[in-house]
Amino acid sequence: MIASANETAPGTGGLAPALLAARSRLGLVALLLVLAAVGWWWTVDEMQGMDGGPWTDLGTLAWFVGVWIVMMAAMMFPSVAPTVALYSRMTRSRSPVAPLLFTSGYLVAWAAIGVLAFAAAAAGGRIPGDQFAWDRGGRWIAGTTLIVAAVYELTPLKDACLGKCRSPLGFLLGSWRSGPSGALQMGGRHGAWCIGCCWALMASLFALGVMSIVWMAVVAGLITFEKLIPSHRLATYGTAAILLALGVLLVAAPDAIPALTIPGGGSMSQMDQMDQINP
Repeated sequence: MIASANETAPGTGGLAPALLAARSRLGLVALLLVLAAVGWWWTVDEMQGMDGGPWTDLGTLAWFVGVWIVMMAAMMFPSVAPTVALYSRMTRSRSPVAPLLFTSGYLVAWAAIGVLAFAAAAAGGRIPGDQFAWDRGGRWIAGTTLIVAAVYELTPLKDACLGKCRSPLGFLLGSWRSGPSGALQMGGRHGAWCIGCCWALMASLFALGVMSIVWMAVVAGLITFEKLIPSHRLATYGTAAILLALGVLLVAAPDAIPALTIPGGGSMSQMDQMDQINP
């Protein structure tokens, strides 16, 4: 049963109720953080020796979607944990079943995006002339993707979606469904709002290197920064500035970006080391 309005209504705007719920559901939050840590560990192991550059090949559908789901758990669980804790508190139950079903619905939404991303990559690979090759259109497409992502940060749609993530109480009250199926549905709906908030950041990850642990960590950090930092304006404008700078550098001076793997050339740090060895 949902908690009474008297418990949650006064002064509950923004992140405050979710962070308060997180303090009262430390075990649940710890579980989600442990699952995220396991996801990072598994992903690091899985990505060893893989191409970490822009527009890398995604392998088979089954393999990519499996990796994608683990990546989403690793990247998203830290920032969504307060919302899951708030949902758990509103059910007035300390059982982990309902919040874990909520989290599963959230991951199902992101899994659907993984399938869509794979389909888009497969369609892009069929374009004649290998337009995503770095020495053709790949560099320009990657830079444009990041610049578009920066612009999206400042749009009303982004603001509305981010608002649902930063103020989850309103979302939970407005879309409440009881029972296990309700938990799955609510998790899926929250995942949809999160996708609306983060799709451009995920597109940026593909442009920088979806198989790169470094860029995966950078994007995960930006997502957490946006959702949990107290200042909404700083969150959006700060993220937009970072994406814009990366987009311009990708087009104008990609070798100035640390940890960027240039297709066919290795990471820039490796190239610099070779230059030092062979002046």
